[in-house]
Amino acid sequence: MYKRFDRNAARKKRHYRIRAKVHGTSERPRLNVFRSNLNIYAQIIDDTRGCTIASASTLETPIKALPGRLTVAKAAEVGRRLGERAREQGVTTVVFDRGGYRYHGRVKALADAARESGLEF
Repeated sequence: MYKRFDRNAARKKRHYRIRAKVHGTSERPRLNVFRSNLNIYAQIIDDTRGCTIASASTLETPIKALPGRLTVAKAAEVGRRLGERAREQGVTTVVFDRGGYRYHGRVKALADAARESGLEF
């Protein structure tokens, strides 16, 4: 028998390694990204209290209405919305948690759009 390479298991292993070093606090919460084949989700999390401060995803109606499936443009819109919601909650600086994904494509577009909307990381 051949051992199959499980891509998601490898991503989770990378994510656990990242999470051992990245912690969100009240002053500087964690911006977490999860990417599936069809959607992208982002949350700003305070790990000390264990609560989500703000979130955005491509499942929201205005973003879902944009043309195409999951594109870089939709990921950027998620980042913009997340940045706006974070500023409404008084969050200006965050720690970026890429979730084991490469900082590339949709993840990078989300991060750049969040920076443009006022978040610092």
